[in-house]
Amino acid sequence: MDTAQKLVSGFTLDLGPLKEPLGFIRVLEWVFTIFAFATTGGYSGTTHFKVMCQSSEEKVDPIFGYPFRLSAHPYNIPSCDGSSANTTYLQGDFTSSAEFFVCVGVFGFLYCTATLILYLGYQTVYRQTSRGPIIDLVVTAAFAFLWLVSSSAWGKGLTDVKWATNPENLAAQCPQKLCKAGEFPSMGRLNASVTFGFLNLILWAGNCWFIYKETPFHKDPNPPVSAEEGVAPVP
Repeated sequence: MDTAQKLVSGFTLDLGPLKEPLGFIRVLEWVFTIFAFATTGGYSGTTHFKVMCQSSEEKVDPIFGYPFRLSAHPYNIPSCDGSSANTTYLQGDFTSSAEFFVCVGVFGFLYCTATLILYLGYQTVYRQTSRGPIIDLVVTAAFAFLWLVSSSAWGKGLTDVKWATNPENLAAQCPQKLCKAGEFPSMGRLNASVTFGFLNLILWAGNCWFIYKETPFHKDPNPPVSAEEGVAPVP
């Protein structure tokens, strides 16, 4: 209770840091991080092909979606001879790369939210010691690395998802060999997620420089003495 009261009493809203690169870039990171995991998580798509029988055409619409465990999505291929439909599964499991990418995005969003509160409400606490900027620099650099790894992994995973859900590939695997490829699934949202991932890499890596300028590694540990304080001793 006392800790909560101290936090509330020490909060002073100051929008000034948003005019500086340190705060402005953090807002951009916050927005692009949301776009990155939101365009991946919750995605659902449908691929299409047709079974060409002598008297009719039967449409087959396999459904897939996040987290892209394609082998968990069965679909039925109708038989032209009147027998029971053949149950088939999409091939591939790309859960690890998709969930890793979303996980980095969610934790990045939470970190951006926490640091924005710190920048705008507790700026004096952030700057009064060197610990805050140093920790911020280390965590931001770590997220930049995670964005590189997760975006690369998800980019490769998305390429594999496209191949596994390609209607032409599915039609070629049709048991009757009488299948015709239909419309390709809409992948624009997933393409955007990879783009947002690499944009986050650029933002987080670039922001390391502005955070570095707040650390004692960049600042002069022995600032010059002003005229009112006296002349600095000559070494």
